[in-house]
Amino acid sequence: MILTNCAACAAPLPHKAKQCSRCKTRYCGPACQKQHWDAGGHDTLCKKIKKGGGAEQYHADKKYKEAVAVAAEKCADDTKGQTCFICTQALHWKTKEGLVRGCACRGTAGFAHVSCLAEQVKILMDEAEENNLDDKVQNARWKRWDTCSMCEQGYHGVVKCALGWAVWKTYVGRPETDQLRRCAMGLLGTGLSDAGHLADAVSVYEARLSLMRRLGAPAYEMLIVQTYLANALARVGRREQASNMLRDVYFGRLRLSSEEHKDTVIAANNYATSLRLLKRFEEAKSLFRNTIPVAQRFIGESDSVMLMIKMAYAETLYKDADATLDDLREAVTTLLEPERTARRVFGGSNPLTVDIEGSLRDARAALRARETPSSEADDLARLAARLGRLR
Repeated sequence: MILTNCAACAAPLPHKAKQCSRCKTRYCGPACQKQHWDAGGHDTLCKKIKKGGGAEQYHADKKYKEAVAVAAEKCADDTKGQTCFICTQALHWKTKEGLVRGCACRGTAGFAHVSCLAEQVKILMDEAEENNLDDKVQNARWKRWDTCSMCEQGYHGVVKCALGWAVWKTYVGRPETDQLRRCAMGLLGTGLSDAGHLADAVSVYEARLSLMRRLGAPAYEMLIVQTYLANALARVGRREQASNMLRDVYFGRLRLSSEEHKDTVIAANNYATSLRLLKRFEEAKSLFRNTIPVAQRFIGESDSVMLMIKMAYAETLYKDADATLDDLREAVTTLLEPERTARRVFGGSNPLTVDIEGSLRDARAALRARETPSSEADDLARLAARLGRLR
């Protein structure tokens, strides 16, 4: 994670914390710094950390190597016998890392080394900065840090986490005011979250939000960071805090944009989902029913946002303990087309597809459980009637 805790006692650090003058390792005070030097091993590591670019750079490089190893191991079965589409080798010539594939590519497409993916997008971004290319071009190139250039779908899981560390180690040395450094911090947070490192993701998002407040960042940027932080908070069980933050983001989006804006739809989906997690089902269903028709007017049915919002709405229907039979039937119906679409567009192994399929199974199970007792009662009634006629 980003170094937001004391290296000696792990206490949260203020913005202006005590630092080692040589390697910039941070401490909550002189006592911790002395203890870390005398008994914590810092006396032997200090020169090495300084040589590695300072505490943040050294830590980022170390975590990057660990994340790449995890990603290559996770993808080993899928990548066996394949080669990198960038360098054409199976084993990276320099790092000796294995291949990964964490997007929607299928067949023999999309296999690569994390190092190759990172180097390719770094070259593109360096060129864009050197030639002062416009924001549209730079934004398109930046997306390559978390989006496959072949299938044009996002990376996921441990591959996304490895690329998050890749982008962070690439830009961590820049000043805090540098926009790409702030964006890199955001991609690191989403990568950690996607790989299930939720506590680390919360720390990264909190650090980024604190930084942006100090810098007086624009309101729309603040809303983005608050959204990511709130979603991470919900996943670590801090649901009330998360819901309140997502409510503020939703109304903030309505003020900044309009109801018919993709960011507003995403904010509505996030807030409604947080209400469902708090078991405030009626409020959640009302918001979903208002939002889905709006989204259908300008978001394609195969768009991942549309698929996610339909899945979230269906889950709100069938997870309600007071759901009616009609609610359960609507939940199943709502998920049928998204399940087929997700499998066609993203492939069967994509997390979104897996989630929708899981929701559809759960919805069908809830519907069967409700319908079965009714069928048995009908059978018993018919049997009783026949027995009555036999008397």
